Amino acid sequence: MPARRAEHRPSTVVLVRHGTTATTGKVLPGRAPGLHLSARGTEQAQAVAVRIAALPRHPSAVYASPLERAMETAAPIAKALHLRVRTAPGLLECDFGDWTGARLAALRRRREWRSVQLTPSIFRFPRGESFGELQARCWDAVVELGARHRGETIVAVSHADPIKAIVAAALGIPLDLFQRTVVSTCSVTVLVVGEGAPIVLCVNSLGDLAGLAPS
Repeated sequence: MPARRAEHRPSTVVLVRHGTTATTGKVLPGRAPGLHLSARGTEQAQAVAVRIAALPRHPSAVYASPLERAMETAAPIAKALHLRVRTAPGLLECDFGDWTGARLAALRRRREWRSVQLTPSIFRFPRGESFGELQARCWDAVVELGARHRGETIVAVSHADPIKAIVAAALGIPLDLFQRTVVSTCSVTVLVVGEGAPIVLCVNSLGDLAGLAPS
């Protein structure tokens, strides 16, 4: 009977955006390899590891997007929890296609940028992914990880747009509104997924997590 009850217990997913890199806020790096955390990003990763270790229920697993900046953010978290980092391709950054590596200042001058910000549900990056595909992929990853760890707390290190899209899916808001959410580097966003509707416990948290729990 206890095992049967565990199958229906929800899971808590602690989403973490990777730390700052040399291109944060300047370039759209996408999935290009070789981008590592800056010195500031490494400090942020160490600090968020301390915050996550203070959670009332210690996470049982740490997952990360395969990109270097996500893996490097996940490493100190896993170390603080005495766990290993597991890769989760579903947490990958959006495929920005031909826009990969472009400077944000230049992209903001393009007429398509208005669609990226105001009507992302109908936008596809040239030779890349649509925001709808991004959201479906990332939400499926969160649901699958939650099902894999029923009744447990897990960490998932990802990127800004994937986390914003996941929050929109959890809240049931239109994808066209997802750009209204801010997800800062090494911020923490926490969801409860499983039986029933998802619950969003916090978004873009940069403070103490010790008292975080569903009401």
